[in-house]
Amino acid sequence: MTSTGQEGESACAITDVVKKAPPKVFNLKIVGESMEGSKISASATVTGGTEGSSRVQWYKASSSEFKNEHELEALTPSRVSKTFRIPLGAVGYYIVAKFTPVAPDGEVGEPAYATSDGLVETLPPSLNFLTVTGEFSEGQILTASYGYIGGHEGNSLYSWHLHEAEDDEGTPLSEATGLLQYCVTKEAVGKFVSFKCTPVRDDDIVGEARSFIGKDRVTPGMPTLLSLEVTGDAIEGTTMFASKRYWGGEEGDTMFRWILTNSDGTEKEIEGATSSSYTLKCNDIGFYISVLCKPVRNDGVDGSLVSTEAIGPIIPGPPTCQSLELAGSMVEGGRLTFHAVYTGGLRGSCIQEWFRLHDDGHKDKLTADECLDLDLADIDCRIELMYTPVREDGVHGLPRSVTSDTILPGEPKGVNLILPECFEDNEISPIKTYFGGKEGTGKYTWFRNKEKLDNLEFDLVAESSEVVGETLKYKPSLNDVSSYLILYWVPTRRDGKVGDPLMAISDDPVMAAFPSVSDVHLEQKSSDVYCGLGIYYGGYEGLSLYRWYRESSDGTRLHIDGADSVTYEVTDADYSCRLLFGYTPVRSDGISGEEKLSEPSDVILPELLKIETLNFKGNQVERETLTAAEQIPYSEIQQHIWKNYKKEMKYQWFISNESGGDQSFEPLATQCSRSYKVRFEDIGRCLKCECFVTDVFGRSSELVSAVTAPILPGRPKIEKLEIEGRGFHTDLYAVQGTYSGGKEGKSKIQWLRSMVGSPDLISIPGETGRTYEANVDDVGYRLVAIYTPVREDGVEGQPVSVSTEQIAVEPELYREVKQKLDDGSVKFEVLCDKDRTPKKAQVMGHLERRVLEVNRKRIKVVKPGSKTSFPSTEVRGTYAPPFHVELYRNDQHRFKIVVDGDTEVDLMVQTRHMRDRIILTIRGLAQKFNSTSLNTLLRIES
Repeated sequence: MTSTGQEGESACAITDVVKKAPPKVFNLKIVGESMEGSKISASATVTGGTEGSSRVQWYKASSSEFKNEHELEALTPSRVSKTFRIPLGAVGYYIVAKFTPVAPDGEVGEPAYATSDGLVETLPPSLNFLTVTGEFSEGQILTASYGYIGGHEGNSLYSWHLHEAEDDEGTPLSEATGLLQYCVTKEAVGKFVSFKCTPVRDDDIVGEARSFIGKDRVTPGMPTLLSLEVTGDAIEGTTMFASKRYWGGEEGDTMFRWILTNSDGTEKEIEGATSSSYTLKCNDIGFYISVLCKPVRNDGVDGSLVSTEAIGPIIPGPPTCQSLELAGSMVEGGRLTFHAVYTGGLRGSCIQEWFRLHDDGHKDKLTADECLDLDLADIDCRIELMYTPVREDGVHGLPRSVTSDTILPGEPKGVNLILPECFEDNEISPIKTYFGGKEGTGKYTWFRNKEKLDNLEFDLVAESSEVVGETLKYKPSLNDVSSYLILYWVPTRRDGKVGDPLMAISDDPVMAAFPSVSDVHLEQKSSDVYCGLGIYYGGYEGLSLYRWYRESSDGTRLHIDGADSVTYEVTDADYSCRLLFGYTPVRSDGISGEEKLSEPSDVILPELLKIETLNFKGNQVERETLTAAEQIPYSEIQQHIWKNYKKEMKYQWFISNESGGDQSFEPLATQCSRSYKVRFEDIGRCLKCECFVTDVFGRSSELVSAVTAPILPGRPKIEKLEIEGRGFHTDLYAVQGTYSGGKEGKSKIQWLRSMVGSPDLISIPGETGRTYEANVDDVGYRLVAIYTPVREDGVEGQPVSVSTEQIAVEPELYREVKQKLDDGSVKFEVLCDKDRTPKKAQVMGHLERRVLEVNRKRIKVVKPGSKTSFPSTEVRGTYAPPFHVELYRNDQHRFKIVVDGDTEVDLMVQTRHMRDRIILTIRGLAQKFNSTSLNTLLRIES
C-alpha cells in the first residue's frame, strides 16, 4: 500500500519447519556460604524446552577470573546433583560451578560457569566427635578416636586422666600423654578414666578441647600369680621363701601351704606352715620341699592354685651352738666358766676364746682355756666368750658369743711396802703392791727418826718421830741426812673405800749427796762487767773454785789467766768473743764435785755507734741536689768507735703526702743514697731523710732523720727539645721537649724559617702552637721552633731553639714538577673568582674557568672562548721582580699571582696537590728566569 492508500499486489513467503531451541543456561550462580564444610548449590535458569538431566561439576580456582577450563582443578566429577559440600582442600581457593544443560531428549547445550564471591575460608579447629573404645578393666587397652575439622590438623594434644568421681578435675597420666591408647594399670582400678583432646591446626591455632569419660569405674583383673618360686638352700636351719609376682587388683590374704615329699613321691603337708617363709628343721632332712599358693584379692576373690617344683633333698645343717651361758663370780680374782648346748652331728673339739671388751669398743684376746681367772685389767670391762662349734668330722659351725656383765673390783688391800736406799735430794718412790680394783689416791705419811724403830705401831711412831711429808713420793733434804725415814700407807680404792694400813722403815739412814752445782749462768752488771752465779748442792759448801773462759767464733775456748772471782771486767781482747763462767763445787769436808760451765754469753761488743743530728746541704729547690750530712758525738768513746768500727752509712729518702696536714711520709724506694736530686713532683711537699750507721759487727745505730721545708719550684727550663716530622712540605710538624721548673704555664712557641747557609730567621706569622702544618712556602728552608718556657706564675725561662733539616718536596709531587720544568711550557686549568665577596667565594658556582699558561719566560691567564666570544688574555707578565706567588694559609685551594703592583690575579684549584704543583712549577721556572734565590719569589715578612 502506498502513502496514498493505494494497495498493490500481495505476496507471501514460507519458512522452514520451526525447530526447538538448544538448551541454554541463564542466571547461573552459587548459593551458600563459602566456608569449609558448608553445603552450597548451583542455581540457574535453563531455556530450550523442558530441562532434562542437566549436570554440574565443581572445581576450585586460584583466581576468580580464568581463561579456560585447564586452569581449574576438579573437585567432583560431573553429576546430576546440584549441591556440594566444600572439602578441606578447597580452603583458600575460589569455588567454580560448571553447569551443563541437558534436554529431556539428551541434547546437551553449551556449559556455563559461575564463581564464588570470595575465597573459601577455613573453620576454627574443632572436633565433631570423640569416643573411647575398649574394656575399662585392669590390663585392657583403651583406644581414643575423634573427628577433626577446621583446616589441616597440626599436633593436636592428647591426655588421659583418672577421676575419683565423674565430676572432679582428675589426675593426668603422664605416661600416656600424647598417646591415643592407654593400657589400664593397677592405679586406675576403682576410678573413672577420661580422654581429653585439644584440636590444634597446622598454624598452631588451638581449638576448644573436648573430653570423653568412661561410664563405669575401672574393674580389677582376676587374681593371678605371674610367677612363683621357692628361694633358699635346702639345708637344715635355712629359712625358705616363697617368691611370687601377683596381678589382679590389690592383693589380700594369699594362702600358702608347704609340702614335704619323700623319695618315693609321698607328700605330706607341714602343719602350721601357712606363711610365705618356712625354716627347715632336723625332721625335714632327706625330704624334698615345695609350696602351694592360691592368690586372693583384697575383696576375697581367689584365683587358681599354683605349686612350685620340689627342691632338695634337704641335707643336715652345719654344727651349731644352740645356747651359750657364762658361770662363775664376775669379780676381780674370780674364775669364769661356761655351759654350751651343741647341735649339728657328733660334737668334736669345739673352740672357745676369751676376750676383754673395753668401753671404747677395743677388744683384747685373753686365752683359749675352758676357764678364765679375772685380774685387775678386767675391772670395769666386760668379758666376751666366742664359742665355735666343731663337728666330729672337723666341720666348723658359726661361732656364737656371750658377754658378761661389767667386772667388779675386789676389796682394797696392800700386799707389800718397801723403802729403797735414801739419798739427799734424791726422790724416793716406795715399792708397793696394791690389790682391789683400780687404786685411788691413798693416804701417805712420812716420818723422820734418828733411831731405827723395831716396833712400827702407828701410835709409837707418831709419838717419837717428826712428820716430814704426806705424798706418795718424798725427796730427802739436808735435814734428813743421817736419819731414818718411815712411811705409813692407807690403801684406797678409786671409789674411796679404804683397806688396812701398812708401815715400812728404811734399812739405812739418809746419805748426804755428792757436791754439785746447777743453774750456772752469767749476769751483766754493766756494759763491761759480768758476774757468775750458780746454785750449790751436796751438803754444806766449802771453798768452791771459779774460772772464766773466752770462746772465739770458731769455738776455741781459752782460760783467762787471773780471772778467779765471781766478777769479770771485759777487755779489748774479748770483743767478738763469748764469755763463760766455770764453777767447781767443793763440799765443806773438802770433797770436790764436777766443774759446771755457764752457757756462753752473747758476743761481747763495744758500745753502739750514735748519730747526734742530721742536716741538709744544698738548696731546697727543684732540680737542685740535696746532700745529707750527719753530726757524730764528741765523746772519746764514740770518736774511737766511729774511727775503728764504722762500716757504712745507709740512707732512705721519704716524701710527705700531698695534703701535708699530718706530715705523714711515704718512702721513695729507689732513693737510698746520701744525695737526692729534687724533682718536679716534690714541689710544695717536704722531703725527709732517715739514716743509720752499721759497724763491723753488723749492728745498726738508731735512726736519725731530718725534714726539709716545702720544696720550691726551679727556674723554668726546657730540655731535649726536638721537632717531629717526616721532612716533606705536606707533613705536620710537632715540637716536643722536657719541661722543668714548677708547673708549666703558657709557654711561648714561635715557628720560623731559616735559609740553609744563612743565619737569618724568618718569622711565620700566626704560627705559635705546638704543631705546624708545612706548605710549599717551606720548601728549601729549615723549620725553626723557638720555645720559651713559662711557669704557671708567669716567670719565663731561657728560650731554646730547634730546627729541622731542609724541607723537601713530597716525592710524588717532586717527580711531577720536575717533568713539567723539563718540558718548559705547561697549561693548567684553574678557576677565577670574579665576585670577591667572602660568602660567594666559598660557592663553586660563582667561579669561572681560566687557563693558566706558564713557560720559561712569562706567565699568562687566559679566559677561554665561548659560542659568543673569543679567548682573551686577562693577565700577562714576566718573572721579573716584583713577581711572586702568594698562598692563603686558611684555604688550601686558593693562591694569588702578583705580576707587579697593579696586576694580580686570585685563582683556585680543586685540590691542595694541584695547587702545590702549579706553585712549584711557576717558582721553578721563575728561579731559572731570574737566576735568583727562592726568597725573591715569596712575599715574606722578616
